[in-house]
Amino acid sequence: MNLIDFHCDTILKIYENDSNLKSNSFSVDINKLERGNSLAQFFALFIDYRSTNNPLQKCLNMLDRFFIELDKNEASIALARNCDELILNKSHGKISAFLTIEEGGVLQGRLYNLRNFHRLGVKLITLTWNFPNEIGYPNKDYKYANKGLTPFGFNVIEEMNNLHMMIDVSHLSDKGFYDVAKYSKAPFLASHSNARAITNNPRNLTDDMIKILANKGGIIGLNFFGEFLGGNKFSKIEDMLTHIKHIINIGGIDVLSLGSDFDGINSILDIEDIGQIDKLAKVLKESNYSADSIEKIFYKNALRFIKDIG
Repeated sequence: MNLIDFHCDTILKIYENDSNLKSNSFSVDINKLERGNSLAQFFALFIDYRSTNNPLQKCLNMLDRFFIELDKNEASIALARNCDELILNKSHGKISAFLTIEEGGVLQGRLYNLRNFHRLGVKLITLTWNFPNEIGYPNKDYKYANKGLTPFGFNVIEEMNNLHMMIDVSHLSDKGFYDVAKYSKAPFLASHSNARAITNNPRNLTDDMIKILANKGGIIGLNFFGEFLGGNKFSKIEDMLTHIKHIINIGGIDVLSLGSDFDGINSILDIEDIGQIDKLAKVLKESNYSADSIEKIFYKNALRFIKDIG
């Protein structure tokens, strides 16, 4: 079965550890992606404000490393910016690599930085991480829940719509979520979030948010982080099933996808890497999910969303 995963932090791991994308000790590399029958992997350029005095420069450094790794492995993996390029890569036997940014603060409040990143192949931006930025406020805890997008944030939403970029509300405050839902003309996604009704963490989505995403043709990528699954350090498939069941019950089968957060989480993992994703498929089948439903979760919903964004 094919697989599309909406979020991993592997590029930062490679950049910081001087490792490589072909084979490494992390949860995502090309060999593991091939074992998992990956159609596409979304690779985040993740910036933690505490790690740098120049977020934009660090993001550009990681972007350069990303393309170096693609060039070294051009027979196996290639950049994709839309559904047509994904299909073309597949016809050549290649995995598609979608490029994303996790921390909209790298834009430094300038729309020209957004446009330049788009020109360089960035398809998705996670608007905030765990700190306020020029776009809006995070959902790390509930203190920012009622703070929404800034005036620049609304400009970013409009320009991302114009550029056919994916707007990612994982990490965004509750009010920010509703601002995006109201003002975005295109479907949007929560690339790596779960259900708050199951695990009461501000990083997870309320039932109302799940319904809104579903009604707008959006996507929720199931996050494998134990804290967001069961509220502890263990990332268990049984907890994934609980969130999957709830999200489908609230939003329908078409809203759910996968956003593992591999190489950005420190949980004790039932599914240790992307090459072991068949463990989840097996348990879903044993839990009487249809083949079509499993395919929708694994890649069909994601493919539809990518196509809809353009």
